[in-house]
Amino acid sequence: MASTTGIPPLSHSPIARVIGTVLGGVFAVGQRLRHPRPIHPRGVVLRGELRWIPDAESAGVTFIDNAPRNPVPVVARVSRSLGLPPPLPDIIGLAVRFETRTWSEVVPGRSDRAAVTSDIEFASTGWGVPGRFALLPHRRAERARFGILLPYRGERGAVLLGARTRSGRPGATDPRELGTADDTPWELTLGHATPFGPWHPFAVVALRLDPDQDDRGLRFDAVRHPVPGARTYAWTRAVRQPSYVRVQGDDPAARMPGEGPRPESARAPDDARRAAGAASPVD
Repeated sequence: MASTTGIPPLSHSPIARVIGTVLGGVFAVGQRLRHPRPIHPRGVVLRGELRWIPDAESAGVTFIDNAPRNPVPVVARVSRSLGLPPPLPDIIGLAVRFETRTWSEVVPGRSDRAAVTSDIEFASTGWGVPGRFALLPHRRAERARFGILLPYRGERGAVLLGARTRSGRPGATDPRELGTADDTPWELTLGHATPFGPWHPFAVVALRLDPDQDDRGLRFDAVRHPVPGARTYAWTRAVRQPSYVRVQGDDPAARMPGEGPRPESARAPDDARRAAGAASPVD
C-alpha cells in the first residue's frame, strides 16, 4: 500500500500551501536540470549506531524519552547541498535512518516496511536563536552545527532536534573525496530543544564510511518517515512536501540499516543502465 504524500488540504494551511506549491515548482525545474537530485546531488553513505544518554531531559517525544536498552543501527548520508566541490563552503546535509521496531510503533495507512522506517534530516544551521532557523554554509562537516529547521509536534508542543560533533570527522562529504578518505569514526551528540529554549543532549550517533556507497535507496523524508511519537504540523507539511513529492514521487523503497543496494530486478531502467556502465555511477 502506498503511503500518503503528507500534504494537508488547502483549507488547513492556505498560505503555507502557496509557498509549498511555489517551492515544488522550483524543485521540479531543478530536477530537470540536475536529475535525479536537484539538491544534495552527491552524497557519502555512512553506517553506525545510535545510543542514548542515561537520564536525559524528556521532550514529550517517544523517540527521545523511551530510550532503548541497546544501540540502534543506522544508515546515513552526508552531502553538500549545492554540490560545490571541497574546500568551497556549502550547506552540509546529514540524513539518518533507523528502524522503529524497538518502540513497537505502527503508523496507520503505511505499508509494513514504511511503518518501521524513521528518517531525521539535518542541515548545517546556527545553534542559538535566531540562527537555528537559518541555513549556514561550512567548509567542513565536523565544524558545523546541524538542525532540522522545522519543528516536530510533541506531546508538550514544538520540538527541534540538533546535532554537533563530539569527536572525529566524516571520511568525506563528497564521493570525489573517497579516494583519500580514511575510516575515522565521526561521533555527534544529538540534542532536543523548544524553538527558543536551551539544547538538551539525549543521544550519541557514531558513524563510519559504509563499504557499500550505492545511495539509490537512500531518499529521505522525515514527514512520511517520522521518528516514533512525533507528529508534524500542517503548515510544515504544506511548505515542504510538494517539493519532496515532485522530486521523489510516491514513497520510494527505502534502504534500511545493514542492507545493500536494491536487487537488479527492482531497479528502474536508468538505474540498470547506470549499473551496466552506460552512465556514471555518481549522479
